[in-house]
Amino acid sequence: MSKTLSWSFLIFAFGLLLPALALATADRLVVNKSERQLLLYQGDKLLRSYEIALGKNPVGHKVRRGDNRTPEGRYTLDWRNPQSRFYRSIHISYPNESDRRRAAAKGVHPGGDIMIHGVPNRYRDNQEFFVSRDWTEGCIAVTNDDMKEIWALVADNTPIEIIP
Repeated sequence: MSKTLSWSFLIFAFGLLLPALALATADRLVVNKSERQLLLYQGDKLLRSYEIALGKNPVGHKVRRGDNRTPEGRYTLDWRNPQSRFYRSIHISYPNESDRRRAAAKGVHPGGDIMIHGVPNRYRDNQEFFVSRDWTEGCIAVTNDDMKEIWALVADNTPIEIIP
């Protein structure tokens, strides 16, 4: 086989495989706290669902720093941290203006640094333990394999809705 023919074949084959390898990206996420599920959607099509763990005090909306609740409402995934102390993390834009007003009315700090993240780096060999119970300080935790997939399927500035 000539070099030209070989390169032509490789380019042709790559062109056929590329669409199959491309992952659909999510344009919105929904967290259902009571079902312990994180859902990725593209339009009305469900792309993926993941089992999650929440804050240690999961019922109700986050009100203040230290209450161990996962917030409820509409936010944005606004930045990511590949060097997190957990296996990767994507930041949720909590608190929003409404959250800040609610906390100020109570005279408390609303908290922050709410993320979707994997397992703590030092416990990566025991991932299932970390999604079988609520343990975070208000974040949404998934297994590292799930976090790797979410990382690839979700762009910055993607909306997320967290429902009770």
